[in-house]
Amino acid sequence: MTTTDWNPELYGRFAGQRLRPALDLLARVSDLPPGPVIDMGCGSGAVGGALKARFPERDLIGLDHSPAMLEEAEETGHYSRLIRIDANEYTPDVMPALVFSNALANWLPDHARLFTHWLQWLPAGGMLAVQMPRQYLEPSHALLRRIAQDMFPDRFDFTDWQPHVLPPEAYGALFAEGPGEAEVWETRYIQSLPPIKDGSHPVRRFTQSTVMRPFLEQMSEGEVEAFLTAYETELAQVYGPADPDRSILFPFQRVFFTVRRADS
Repeated sequence: MTTTDWNPELYGRFAGQRLRPALDLLARVSDLPPGPVIDMGCGSGAVGGALKARFPERDLIGLDHSPAMLEEAEETGHYSRLIRIDANEYTPDVMPALVFSNALANWLPDHARLFTHWLQWLPAGGMLAVQMPRQYLEPSHALLRRIAQDMFPDRFDFTDWQPHVLPPEAYGALFAEGPGEAEVWETRYIQSLPPIKDGSHPVRRFTQSTVMRPFLEQMSEGEVEAFLTAYETELAQVYGPADPDRSILFPFQRVFFTVRRADS
């Protein structure tokens, strides 16, 4: 079976495309009360520079479960503290002014409980800011499920599968009578993925470092090769074939929200 840890180099191949949504989210964060900033699921620290530039006088605390990613985040020098922990198990020791979560909560279930829990950490005026991919019904992600189930039905069954990430209206309803003022929106980015030198499909490379990981973890090396070949064949029909001389246009949908904790 393949390694279970994240690969910072593979993830960072499309750093610009992954950073853009985080910056769009950060742009909607306004005045904050005193307190540190928590980067939930900080990964390799890609957003750390922007958070530190925006809030230079505040402690910046990064949380992630991947040792490899935290090692990369440490090298950025942006964080006051880095903590290796599962996001579901963390409780801050100091009330944070901002909980910033970029592309983490899509991996976590029970969002009603999760986001209510995070909001409880905040003081009056504190903010929760969240961005999540909502790409699961699009070809790049749906093909992973179909091909895996067709090739390895002994390991994959998506008959009753539902994504963790809900439509934006659901988050609007969740926060409608909650402890703060919410803003919810959705953006469909048309990403231009540059060609890959080895000739592999750019969309495959984009998904391989994230949503494809749980699939590959259940396959042997030989099975991975066959799976990737089948996936690339399907991707070429949807997004166009890999071409060393041109980029691939890759629509990608993400949902966002901010919630400001109301005065007590």
